[in-house]
Amino acid sequence: MVYVSEMRTIVPEEFGSELEAKTYETLQKLEIPFFQVATGEAITMEDCQDIDDRLGIEVVKTIFLCNQKKTKFYLYITPADFKFVTKELGRKLEIPRVSFASADLLKDRLGVIPGAATIFGLLLDTDHEIQLVFDQSVAQREWYGCSSGSVTNYMKLKTTDLFEKFLPYTGHEALFID
Repeated sequence: MVYVSEMRTIVPEEFGSELEAKTYETLQKLEIPFFQVATGEAITMEDCQDIDDRLGIEVVKTIFLCNQKKTKFYLYITPADFKFVTKELGRKLEIPRVSFASADLLKDRLGVIPGAATIFGLLLDTDHEIQLVFDQSVAQREWYGCSSGSVTNYMKLKTTDLFEKFLPYTGHEALFID
């Protein structure tokens, strides 16, 4: 069982990463309301169950991938219980081979450690080298739940704010798949 604080609508006093600080700064700038919880270290999807219960939503699974040459990158957002098969995603994206990016690439490209991958990492992708890929079912949810950029803070915000405010701000467009 992972420690989970009460749900709050304020910016945390301390941040687990530079990306997390940038995330909250951006949400305030874009006037995007959010609910957040501080947690013990939550790395696996099983760790997120208590977080889900507190936020009243399901935190998404965020997977950072690359092609074999490590020249193309993908941030794949799926439901938490989705069984990910690299071959299937490669087929859907018409890519010969896709694999998990290394911890070093995750840190370099998204500014986080394994377990903290988040859509907010796109704030660091100013050259738009990462293709955002959304499972259609996640995109249709009222609420979007994810890490704020560390393994000790999670949040929820309206999915419409993500698509109508955040993604236009970063200049990224989502590709939707079933």
